[in-house]
Amino acid sequence: MEHYLDNSATTKVSRAAAEKALELMCENYGNASSLHSLGIKAEAELENSRKIIAKALGCESDEIYFTSGGTEANNTAIFGAVKTLKRRGNKIVTSSVEHSSVLEAMKELENQGFEVIYLSPDENGVITADKIKNAVDNKTILVSIMTANNETGSINDVSKIQKIVVNNNSPALIHTDAVQAFGKINIKTKKSGVDLMTISAHKIHGPKGIGALYIKKGKRIAPLHFGGEQEKKLRPGTEALPLIGALGVAVSELEIEKNYEKISALNSYAKSRLSEIQGVSFNSKDDALPYIINISVKGIRSETMLHFLAQNEVYVSSGSACAKGKPSHVLNAMGIDKDTADSSIRISFSKFNTEEDVDFLVKYIKQGLETLVKKQY
Repeated sequence: MEHYLDNSATTKVSRAAAEKALELMCENYGNASSLHSLGIKAEAELENSRKIIAKALGCESDEIYFTSGGTEANNTAIFGAVKTLKRRGNKIVTSSVEHSSVLEAMKELENQGFEVIYLSPDENGVITADKIKNAVDNKTILVSIMTANNETGSINDVSKIQKIVVNNNSPALIHTDAVQAFGKINIKTKKSGVDLMTISAHKIHGPKGIGALYIKKGKRIAPLHFGGEQEKKLRPGTEALPLIGALGVAVSELEIEKNYEKISALNSYAKSRLSEIQGVSFNSKDDALPYIINISVKGIRSETMLHFLAQNEVYVSSGSACAKGKPSHVLNAMGIDKDTADSSIRISFSKFNTEEDVDFLVKYIKQGLETLVKKQY
């Protein structure tokens, strides 16, 4: 029996979301841009999903734009904002612990001559308001800070950024990568004060290959692609309606408060059980998103433990799935020493996880400590 604890990498698609995708591939299969009855039905499905997502985020449906996922949404937000505002300044503020889809975009902007300020987190993995305040000025055109970190679960209070931008007389647009936070904590676009927000389906039991970008009404970013009229020309091309419909269903199934309570209890249970193991230390802090626990198992490299656990059908990660096993830039930025970082694993929960999954995780970490240490050192 498998024990899947890698939900920050991807989640199992819900049955209802999968059935909606199948329906929109085999039954209601029209092109949403077509003017005949099948096209009109398809467009109704498209707009219904848009409305569901908008309601969840507390915004208007015409502020939601569909993309192929979080990476494209992040790139669209970042490059689109910079392209629009480049005459106003040359400075961008982000953090050193962002997802690779943000950091790699920032590297490209540096190659194009932009100044990028990478803010370091505090010991809890949080980007403080004071650091943002000291970095933002009247030449800053974009601030991009994630809501919840994908490796440690550290949560940033992005709602403070808008006031900083205004007080510092900055023209900056504010972007947050909310891929790990959306569906797990209540985030509302208006309360957050952001201009741009990224979400993705496959972290909330929707399919891979679909995400969305919120763009605050009255704000404009330049398109990166050119073609048809779809998504108000920001993201032209025939919409992936089966995926969009499935995303809408996944969002409609969210029970944020109920699941948060359940996952918080499971998080506490996991920490209690893991604390029994000599040699285990915690890299995630107590106020982090409860869906993620980052630990280090002293003396065993991450990949070695990961493969041992996988052999016993316990599935975790050695960090961000997109990093493909590279050393964690997040833990390094938090000041965690190399040996500890090299032995880190990320445990991430979903509503489907139980205490039994944790028990098997603990069982095989203990076995790994008994059998693997001698092979490594």
